[in-house]
Amino acid sequence: MAKKKARQDTSTRKKARKSARRAKTSKKKLTRKAARSKKPSVRKSKVAKAAAKPAMEGTCVGEVTHYFPHVNAAALKIKKGELKTGDLLYFKGHTTDFKQTIESMQIDHVPVQQAGRGAEVGIQVKERARQGDKVYKL
Repeated sequence: MAKKKARQDTSTRKKARKSARRAKTSKKKLTRKAARSKKPSVRKSKVAKAAAKPAMEGTCVGEVTHYFPHVNAAALKIKKGELKTGDLLYFKGHTTDFKQTIESMQIDHVPVQQAGRGAEVGIQVKERARQGDKVYKL
């Protein structure tokens, strides 16, 4: 009988140690989370975000769908407005950032002077444009 009681005591001690370890680790996790949350908040309000981001002068006309490096041309999908030869365009993307006037524009290898919404045009560009770059008309 004494042996059974001793076994019970050791098992309860083991359980107590286990729960103490769990409590310690959860306490550590809580303190780590608390330390993270004490950092100053970087979150900005919508008004502050709008003020921090410079306003784009032009309107977004479309985006680059393809770039042809051997002829330095970009295919643009016009989503809004229209483009004419002589318009100033601003190409903006993750690594792309340049302005250029339209010198030549083609639709299906036929030179055109203007193109409207929904058209996919090819434009000669001076720098590399990437797929997904936004095109603004200034």
